[in-house]
Amino acid sequence: MARRKNTHRLSPAQWRWKRRRRSLALLAAWLVTASLLLAADRDGWFGSVPDGDLQRYHGRSFACVRVVDGDTLDIAAPDAGQPHTRIRLWGVDTPETVKPNTPVQHYGLEARRYTRDRAEGQTLRIELLAHDTRDKYGRLLAYVYLPDGTMLNEAIVAEGFGYADSRFKHRYLPEFGRAMRSAQDARRGLWRNVQPTDLPYHLSR
Repeated sequence: MARRKNTHRLSPAQWRWKRRRRSLALLAAWLVTASLLLAADRDGWFGSVPDGDLQRYHGRSFACVRVVDGDTLDIAAPDAGQPHTRIRLWGVDTPETVKPNTPVQHYGLEARRYTRDRAEGQTLRIELLAHDTRDKYGRLLAYVYLPDGTMLNEAIVAEGFGYADSRFKHRYLPEFGRAMRSAQDARRGLWRNVQPTDLPYHLSR
């Protein structure tokens, strides 16, 4: 049987154009992949991103997926390779319930329940301090606002579920101090029957 002639043979110019189109397609695919990887890196999938905390979190709203303790919660935002960002509430110190080698402290379960009832499953607005966005454990330090506009940090102190933490200076320190004194005078929450041995060390000195 006679071999059929190839009637679709490309000219040298057509081969050059075909190779150029293939190169352009590969370059475009590489650029798209690089852009996706950079975006994921900014979102914290490949490691810590403290330098971008203000851009990623400040003034933005996220769902609270879990309350860990009275002053600690997780939001639905990837961070340092984890699916969630852990937040430590600025300026608040609630009694411990999950700290290793530490018994559950006075009013700790009530504090955790209060924060869980107010925040878990809610959309929270995050506010950061520009000069100090993380603690030594890598947790995001934040003021957290509930859907009704209430600042959760201050509400915990005002309702007697935690203490104003004066160890670190921050913009709302005077307000938190006044809220704690008001709760103390009214014997709200933990102040109803707190003992000197129950107080955190920064208040018992």
